[in-house]
Amino acid sequence: MNAMNAQVTSRTLPATPHIVVAIPFTASERATVEAAAPAALFAHSGKDVASDDDVALADIVMGNLPPRQLALAKNLQWVQLASAGADAYMAPGKIPPNVTLTNCVGAYGQAVSEHMLAMLLSLMKNLPLYRDNQRGHVWQNRGAVTTLVDANVVVLGLGDIGGHFARLVSALGAHVIGVRRHASAPMPESGVQRIVTMDQLPQILPQADVVASFLPGGIETHHMLGAAFFASMKHTSYFLNGGRGSVVDTDAVRDALVNGRLAGAGLDVTDPEPLPAEDSLWDVPNALITPHIAGGYQLPQTLENVAAICAGNLRHFLANEPLRNTVR
Repeated sequence: MNAMNAQVTSRTLPATPHIVVAIPFTASERATVEAAAPAALFAHSGKDVASDDDVALADIVMGNLPPRQLALAKNLQWVQLASAGADAYMAPGKIPPNVTLTNCVGAYGQAVSEHMLAMLLSLMKNLPLYRDNQRGHVWQNRGAVTTLVDANVVVLGLGDIGGHFARLVSALGAHVIGVRRHASAPMPESGVQRIVTMDQLPQILPQADVVASFLPGGIETHHMLGAAFFASMKHTSYFLNGGRGSVVDTDAVRDALVNGRLAGAGLDVTDPEPLPAEDSLWDVPNALITPHIAGGYQLPQTLENVAAICAGNLRHFLANEPLRNTVR
């Protein structure tokens, strides 16, 4: 959630709290975070790694350390994840119940939405096929292309990332329908013309030219998008997944592509991950696959966003104020 939590638990930290930061911040970003807690002792390390000795002393951990390693921190009070997803930390026993858990929703909208838009336009303009031509030194027209102007785009999940994507495709002339748990009136600046609930999806899928999923993982969404879902889409439509691979039945999307029930699919996430080298989905011409990197730190702004969220939450934590993005 992006809003501040209404409930605040009283926190008692030592005068010099130990904070482990397992996020690859630049020197400037480290300074931003450290300025939020001048009295703290910071132990910076690489992405999602830290020494057991540092973790054992930690009162606060920033980054996605393995839950088994977090168990070494007997004084741990708060884990600030660097990711938007928190699936790996939600199962019983992963994080002690008295430890606050927050994520970094709000850091990745720009990077993921731009990546997924690039995948979509590449597919719509046959660019992967022309890359194949280039590698084979072949001068060949690969046929008709499509456009986002007046296209019907359905966005599954209107959080930070889905909202960014909706604004991008709307700016290029698309008509956007957002799908979320509760229907509401769209904000004028959102780029979304209409918001519906998931149970209305069967009625709107047949009219969709593009369906983009930014749904979270979990039991409720596991393989939610399967054979029936793809059978409801037009054979000229495109599918994107920039959320979680587990939401999509890989066999179903592969079958839809191979049998001409989809024009193309852009997948930054798959189920399983990594996608096995022997999986035939790699060889489907109208599938464009990237290795779950849309939300990484390739775009420098993303890491700056993460640092700003960490610093803001650290100030709030030390002041016993509500935190942003509290998961539990």
